[in-house]
Amino acid sequence: MKTKLTEMFGIDLPIFAFSHCRDVVAAVSKAGGMGVLGCAYQTAEQLEQELQWIDDHVDGKPYGIDLLMPSTFQKLESPRLTLDDLPVEQTEYLRRWCDAAGVPPLPEDIREELIQAELDKLQFTPEQGKKLLEVALHHPIKVVVNALGAPDREMVDDLHARGIKVGALIGKLEHTQRQIDAGVDMIVAQGHEAGGHSGKIASMILWPQIVDAVAPVPVLAAGGIGGGRQMAAALALGVDGIWCGSIWLGTTESEIMPEIKERFFEARADDAIQTRARTGKPVRMLRSQLTDAWDQPDAPPFLQMPLQTAVMVESRLRVERARDKRFVTYPVGQIVGSMQQEASCRQVVQELLEEYVSALSRLNDITGAD
Repeated sequence: MKTKLTEMFGIDLPIFAFSHCRDVVAAVSKAGGMGVLGCAYQTAEQLEQELQWIDDHVDGKPYGIDLLMPSTFQKLESPRLTLDDLPVEQTEYLRRWCDAAGVPPLPEDIREELIQAELDKLQFTPEQGKKLLEVALHHPIKVVVNALGAPDREMVDDLHARGIKVGALIGKLEHTQRQIDAGVDMIVAQGHEAGGHSGKIASMILWPQIVDAVAPVPVLAAGGIGGGRQMAAALALGVDGIWCGSIWLGTTESEIMPEIKERFFEARADDAIQTRARTGKPVRMLRSQLTDAWDQPDAPPFLQMPLQTAVMVESRLRVERARDKRFVTYPVGQIVGSMQQEASCRQVVQELLEEYVSALSRLNDITGAD
């Protein structure tokens, strides 16, 4: 396949795979697409280890990283979150809720240690994102994608000087000009159906709007893409590739808990709900009894990033250690309703391409084209 983005990165397929799992990143790059590692839940030391592993397993194929550099967030007195930073109201509410729901508490002798280890992984501010970028620049990354805000021009110019492309995720038309002014090389137009942070505009409306607004800058379509028919529709709307995240969560390479995968395979599209429970910003994720806790009449208000994620750490750890499917949750898009069983990343890519070719064949039959 040949688009602006396959030519830009020297890849065979315009398929970009966002994942927090290094195995997925390497597998999709080796399959002809491009893996992009999400870095928002890793310390600098952990990121160094992950990128070195990818370097050793990607067979020289290109890959990139994705950073969170939000334009709005709660500024902290210290760059390191600690238990003392956690607001009492939300912390106590979740603790009481877990107790009432029968979720076992963390072992008291290691509770604070477990929570602090997770807090150290949260890299949600622009300053933290830039520190992670410093680590990544010691590796042969080919693209840096920025989410929840526009990168500053100085950072973009520095990356360009190093031969690294820059991308940005946006969810509505009004965000395009800031990204273009920043000098980004590609735009990821992420529709309402997408997992993770998502806006209110549906993909079929958003994609062509962004394509027209930023031309000739290439656009990746994101949100609701899980098969070749969606890929064909996206390319027909003018994009130069697709950006997928949810479809890799159920793969054999994905490192998420088996109980979460089981929930994915059982879920319907409307089980992927938008909530501020995870980060304080709208996130589409799998509904569970843990997300339902924030819908109760006595639930406290949501906090700004990164504090909302921080107060969720203890309850998330309790739920994951309990391995109770009623409570586990994870960011995922509405395409979860089409995820049926575990498959390898290479198999997902192959099936996506086969369905894409079939969709084109059907259109050719309808139009009588050769």
